[in-house]
Amino acid sequence: MRMLANMNSNTKAVKPEDGERIAKRLARAGLCSRREAEHWIIAGRVKVDGKVLATPACVVTARSRIEVDNKPLAGAEPTRLWRYHKPKGLLTTNKDPEGRATVFEKLPPTLPRVLSVGRLDLNTEGLLLLTNDGDLARYLELPATGWRRRYRVRVHGTVDEKALTRLAGGIRIDGISYGGIEAKLDSHKGANSWLSLSLKEGKNREIRRVMEHLNLQVTRLIRLSYGPFQLGDLAKGDIAAVPRRILRDQLGGQAGRFGLAETSGDAKRQKKK
Repeated sequence: MRMLANMNSNTKAVKPEDGERIAKRLARAGLCSRREAEHWIIAGRVKVDGKVLATPACVVTARSRIEVDNKPLAGAEPTRLWRYHKPKGLLTTNKDPEGRATVFEKLPPTLPRVLSVGRLDLNTEGLLLLTNDGDLARYLELPATGWRRRYRVRVHGTVDEKALTRLAGGIRIDGISYGGIEAKLDSHKGANSWLSLSLKEGKNREIRRVMEHLNLQVTRLIRLSYGPFQLGDLAKGDIAAVPRRILRDQLGGQAGRFGLAETSGDAKRQKKK
């Protein structure tokens, strides 16, 4: 694994445009999000050229020697994104104090260190996006991207279709405001029904809480898509890389921010097709 070289003590002062903020550099290495990196820095876990940082206001370059918890930081890998079919019964966390199984324990050992884009709770299954770029994970989680999350939901109880329609205008439950949810009844048999839901936010246990408010018990919850990325026929527990070109196209004008801007080589290969 390639490590960053030491900075020569005689090197001239670095201009901000020649480098990048330390928190962004850590995020690009896939260790954490930029926000988490700032917390690590304040906690004294990060060194640059042998000195413990006290503030995130630090610009680094390829010559800077960066350490996290006294371990050298590897060079930034190209930004990548994966689709993962999360099975029910796994936590979306790195470590559970109760010893329950986590998503990251079940990933292939050949996969680099990754972060999840958002979370799926213990009993939710379906599409979970993973990336090696903490900055990208944070960006894709924001409702401002406009990407909808689509779910298939099995519920127990009597479905009021008018109440489902009203969810499009948003709802407030126990002091928490939830954005508009597109919901429709697909089928029902006895006291069990299947619904299709679509939303742009995805607050903690949002669907379950909204359904409970409608006197419906969620008995199965499956995420089918996250923005343009689909679960498709990906088998439970399987993972598939999103091609770089597709990721770049979906990010549009933001692609360059994550090192995914189209190169002349990409353009030439595209022309040959």
